[in-house]
Amino acid sequence: MTVASVAQASARTEEGWRQLHPRTVWVTALTIAGILAGLAVPIVIGMAGDVPIWLSGVVALGAIALVSGVAALVDLMRWRYTTYRVTDERVELRYAWVLHKLRSVPRERVRTVDMTANPLQRVFGLAKVTIGTGQQSGEHSHVTLDPVDKTVAEELRRLLLHRDTVVASPPGGPEIAALSWRWLRYAPISVTTPILGAAAFGAVMQVSDWFKLQGAVFHAVRQLFGGLSVVGLVAVLVAIGVAVGVIGSLGLFVEMWYRYRLSREDGNIVMTRGLLTTRSLSLERRRLRGVEVIEPLGARLAGAARVDVIATGMTKKTDEDKTDPKTILPPAPYETARRVAADVLGSPAATATAVIRHPRAALWRRVRWALYSVAAVAAALAVLGWLLTDVLLHLAWISAVVLTPVAVLLAVESYRNLGHGLAKDHLVTRHGVGARRTAALERTGVIGWTITSSPFQRRAGLLTLHATTAANKGAYPVYDVATNEGLHFAAEAVPGLLTPFLEHEN
Repeated sequence: MTVASVAQASARTEEGWRQLHPRTVWVTALTIAGILAGLAVPIVIGMAGDVPIWLSGVVALGAIALVSGVAALVDLMRWRYTTYRVTDERVELRYAWVLHKLRSVPRERVRTVDMTANPLQRVFGLAKVTIGTGQQSGEHSHVTLDPVDKTVAEELRRLLLHRDTVVASPPGGPEIAALSWRWLRYAPISVTTPILGAAAFGAVMQVSDWFKLQGAVFHAVRQLFGGLSVVGLVAVLVAIGVAVGVIGSLGLFVEMWYRYRLSREDGNIVMTRGLLTTRSLSLERRRLRGVEVIEPLGARLAGAARVDVIATGMTKKTDEDKTDPKTILPPAPYETARRVAADVLGSPAATATAVIRHPRAALWRRVRWALYSVAAVAAALAVLGWLLTDVLLHLAWISAVVLTPVAVLLAVESYRNLGHGLAKDHLVTRHGVGARRTAALERTGVIGWTITSSPFQRRAGLLTLHATTAANKGAYPVYDVATNEGLHFAAEAVPGLLTPFLEHEN
């Protein structure tokens, strides 16, 4: 694939500059019209008692047509005066009308070429291409072509990530993982299930209020469950909420991970997924700094885990993306997650490394903080009860009785999830309460160590290490490790980095 062949797939202008796809105007007009129609329906129905519905409908249609037309005109001007080009040295995006803007990134700094296409863009055969440089943030860290033809988008992705003018292999390289519908059983045990259930109740109340039917909804509930006690009614509503949340989580999983495929193309990691909105992530191998296997509590009880990639220049989660862009494997059986992590790293030893347990002092430290937290809650309720009402005094001792075993269990869970270890090319760190996170980080990708030790840690002979890297969160912790063990681990993981700061006994 050459730069010239990409140019032939799009409209040409002077000096090799090419325009975005003109169908963007239709996409913008239809998108705005759909949004306005959704907003207009409850307004028209709410005005039905005061204004004839045909009149409010005509006004609404006129307003939708006017605003959609203005939006289409604005997008037409954007399309008319926006051009881009890909040369052997740079990727450039230019806007030249009233305000002249030129955004440019060197081709040798291109690290990501990600593609997304919402349902309307898919209907028109379009895609949005985001070309990133690997920087964490900043306006000039990426160039966005919104939209181009889908074929051109795919050709640009392969061209810009291969550093040459010839594509070494066709799209669709060796497969690392593909969607298994058996993974669907892990969707309902995520935290999204209760959230979606609660959101459904809120949506019903809001929509019934728009249509002035909220009273009718409450009356129907009383009629349907009038024979139940308050406890029974609450139990039924909770069961309905859970059922709605389960259905919603299943639908969300399908929308996000339908046609999921993780593959390797000439050393690069390529992930595609999505039902309504398709997404494509291309990860250059030299950007990879490690992987993180994450086991949320529900998934861990079911023997499942997901995999996040640790890489430079990963974008943050956006409103358009319902899951974190660094997630390369949805919740799947733990052995599958470990295999995928090892395949992406190219090092089975990194995910099979046995972690070293931390000293008992780390456990007692967590138990003490858990008890302190319970005591603080009970004391606050007791003070308020003494000042305001005896009811809060009873809540104080009830909270102490109920929260103490829960807090201790969470402290023990947090301690059991602590660990660290070394593989040939990676260091491994594990921590988490509820969600257990195991990160395998390339030792050559560690650029520094941050060592902290509070007075309480020093008394217990503990310290916390943070391995600093130019990827994702920027640092990965090793919590509450024994002082000598932690310093030895840091010095051995990255030889020479910490040595000048250590004192050696004769």
